[in-house]
Amino acid sequence: MPHSTYLPHLMGSATVSPTGSFEAGSWQEFTVTYTAGKFGIDDSGSIKLVHRFASDMGRPQMADPKAANYVSVEASNGAVLAVDFDGKQNIRPWDKTIYIKVVRGFLRKGDQIVMRLGDRRQGSPGIRVQTFCEDTFEFRIIVDAIATYNYVELPEQPVVSIVSGPPVLWKAILPTERKTGTLFRLCLKGEDRWGNPSDQCDQTFRLQTNMPVDGLPETVTFSKGEFSIILPDLSCAAAGDLVIKLLDSDNQVAARSNPLRLSASCDLFPYWGDLHGQSEETIGTNSAREFFEFGRDKAFLDVCCHQGNDFQITKEFWAHLNELTAEFNIDGQYISYPGYEWSGNTGMGGDRNVLFMEEGRQIHRSSHALIEDLSDEDTDSHTAAELFEDIRDEDCTVFAHIGGRYADIKMAHDDRLERAVEVHSAWGTFEWLIHDAFEQGYRVGIVSNSDGHKGRPGASHPGATSFGSYGGLTCMLASDLTRAGIMDSLRRRHHYGTTGCRMVLDTRVVFDDPAERFAEDPNLGPTSSEQVADAMMGDIVKCNAGEITFRIDAHGSAPIERIEIRNGLDTLETYRPFTRSELGTRIRVIWEGSEYRGRGRETYWNGFAELDGNTFSRLSPINRYNVDRRFEQTADGRVDWEALTTGGFGGFDAWLGDRDSGTLKIDTALVKEEINVRDIGLEDLGFENGGINRRIRVFRMPDVNPHHHVTLERRLPVLEGRDNAYYVCIVQEDGHFIWSSPTYVFK
Repeated sequence: MPHSTYLPHLMGSATVSPTGSFEAGSWQEFTVTYTAGKFGIDDSGSIKLVHRFASDMGRPQMADPKAANYVSVEASNGAVLAVDFDGKQNIRPWDKTIYIKVVRGFLRKGDQIVMRLGDRRQGSPGIRVQTFCEDTFEFRIIVDAIATYNYVELPEQPVVSIVSGPPVLWKAILPTERKTGTLFRLCLKGEDRWGNPSDQCDQTFRLQTNMPVDGLPETVTFSKGEFSIILPDLSCAAAGDLVIKLLDSDNQVAARSNPLRLSASCDLFPYWGDLHGQSEETIGTNSAREFFEFGRDKAFLDVCCHQGNDFQITKEFWAHLNELTAEFNIDGQYISYPGYEWSGNTGMGGDRNVLFMEEGRQIHRSSHALIEDLSDEDTDSHTAAELFEDIRDEDCTVFAHIGGRYADIKMAHDDRLERAVEVHSAWGTFEWLIHDAFEQGYRVGIVSNSDGHKGRPGASHPGATSFGSYGGLTCMLASDLTRAGIMDSLRRRHHYGTTGCRMVLDTRVVFDDPAERFAEDPNLGPTSSEQVADAMMGDIVKCNAGEITFRIDAHGSAPIERIEIRNGLDTLETYRPFTRSELGTRIRVIWEGSEYRGRGRETYWNGFAELDGNTFSRLSPINRYNVDRRFEQTADGRVDWEALTTGGFGGFDAWLGDRDSGTLKIDTALVKEEINVRDIGLEDLGFENGGINRRIRVFRMPDVNPHHHVTLERRLPVLEGRDNAYYVCIVQEDGHFIWSSPTYVFK
């Protein structure tokens, strides 16, 4: 929705100094100068300097000129100004606002308001630039010249470019499964400290493999100006799990690829996608075209979908999105579906994501809240129930999402359309959503995506705002990389979700006697079926046995910390791949959970840990995505931190000077505990504090965990009178979660 369009060319002009390119997350000083136009600014009039919701530029403060992010504002004619900052004082997505009001005096034409962001004149280090890249970062000025609180955007806005910094992390990405002897590729990139792909890479690495690979060079060299290296047309004749490592000049491992399973036969192939993200046309950053390009060329996705908030999608933008999905969708290479995020208020059912099979379909918005053209308002679906009714005959699929609004699937759900729930995104981790589904008897799969706002689908670092998590990925097990193949995977729940890692995962229910697997959920009506000896994740099966065998095959991109074997709401076993005899001097301290289901879910864990009678010989943070937040060893036996969680977890590993001596003191606002180090063992010591799984856990780990690959078999009961939803939640040592979709078995 635009501001007033009254005579913008007479409302003044603005400049920024310096101009040019600035490293993401760096500390800078910018002077933004507004020069009043013909009307000047009347007494009690104002201007706003606004930034996008997605921007995580340092929060402006006007109180301490020696501290970070200090902003000073003055008028050239001596008029008295009142200055304030509010994160939500303008129309979205430009809602982060420095509000400058003339409270005594006025401005004539040519008078100026000078805004120094990161004013260094009295000792401030500057203002921290946003942590992600944007070619045209705007210092957008809107003007209330006539003191009516009716703002006009300037016709030209000052801009700078935000670019990536030097690489600090290297990544090697392989496909997850291929047939032996077929071609595959290896994708390599460096990322800066904020997760941006870097074009400042200039290193040479040696490539080391655990299996012979035809076509793989001995070394690769990155050149400045390149964001990635792609090595195509590789092949491997042997069966097994291939891992490729990048070794630096000191022969140290700079990156370890995700495993690639090479099989003699394979019916379904794993394809990785981020099914949910936004661009600058709604509430994100960078264009929709750049969104799809990033997913394909910098995140190396197989599937990528744009899901803008529907109340910001104009008819023109909807047509443009359809053009883009048709252009970028190429069978066998890169798949995208037209779709959108139905963004109804929580009380109307909460967020849903709609993926259409084909372009040209009618968008049924939750409202036209930010759309001026109301000519198609009669197509709106104001509630989730209305949405399901309005799209019931569409060739599409839906999944439930937790964002600012959360999906209330108890209020509204349609088994025909809503085939999955999203348990993780950059907003956090929400296992309670799959629990809601189990409580209602729904048969849904599990997806994880980013809902990224920073223009990085498939590699969505949370940056420095209250987004508490790295964006997720969904692995779809499909017969081929086509729209039909991927859609069939989503409808059959043949997929698993992760918090951003790429794991080989197979979960399988094996029956003692043939069981009946249904082609479609039999609760929806008559459907075909077949006799099977086993079933994969997502299948719906009827059997007569009292027990089944549950098989798990997991090969992680990092060592596996634990596997939780679950039947619906019940955790049947927590398996760790190491034994008590392997435990060493390493302890793990985890903080996790959220305040509640809504927007204010952030839980702050600022505090410290202190040892009495022992020392920390080494510390390593877990899921410390916001590197601006403090994590510091301040003494031999003390570590201080600042941290938040939004449903997921963070924490640290500590290697102790002595395995069993002393006492560990943990002090946060929510949990204060003293623990005898000798009592820290294999099982979690948990300290709860309300909210949703809001707690601190402490347990012991091996000094080095070598267990990347785990295969398990368990005999599990088949309970009567209910679905048995067999699935796993896996935790990798590096902090990533993986969830299989359940296999639904009933008697």
